[in-house]
Amino acid sequence: MLTRAANRSFNQITVDGDTSTNDTLIALANGQSRTPAITGPGPDADKLEAMLTAVCEHLAKAIARDGEGATCLIEVQVTGAPTEAAAAMVAKTIVGSSLLKAAIFGCDPNWGRIAAAAGRAGVRFDQDKLEISLGEFQLMKNGQPLAFDAAAASNYLKLAKTAAYLQEDTVLIKVKIGDEPGSSKAWGCDLSYDYVKINAEYTT
Repeated sequence: MLTRAANRSFNQITVDGDTSTNDTLIALANGQSRTPAITGPGPDADKLEAMLTAVCEHLAKAIARDGEGATCLIEVQVTGAPTEAAAAMVAKTIVGSSLLKAAIFGCDPNWGRIAAAAGRAGVRFDQDKLEISLGEFQLMKNGQPLAFDAAAASNYLKLAKTAAYLQEDTVLIKVKIGDEPGSSKAWGCDLSYDYVKINAEYTT
């Protein structure tokens, strides 16, 4: 249960592609709630897993949002993949793209960087079915770029960078790679000048 929750939350975040030597997730139960023990599959187990996943997702998003020098949270939602695992690969590759992260910091609604990251994620898909949206702006459909209000899309990114913490400060990217049932999400943050400054001056 905890492994599944982690795979849909903590294992789907990235700030810069690196990991800590002490990244750890531990769940403890002291039995003090005095509710009946959940010993196997069933509605109660499903409810507990859903709540556990929700808590893990909230904490994971906070970690991504608190990346060094970050000004916004990025959420990538991928649908249409053959499996959840395939969708997860695409989502995490996109949100981990340094070029995309830099574009978002610069308020550049660059669909090409999203498409390029999706294409190198290691999941085969028909490029003629690729759809990309940034917030309410659809940037690509049927593998072809669409006309959109670039200034308004850029402003959407600017607003996210100045919005309330973990509320409206999320840049939402939706990517559809086919018609199959697999879907997943991943989270990250933008790449700012401060990230380089902080890590250039930081030593251990």
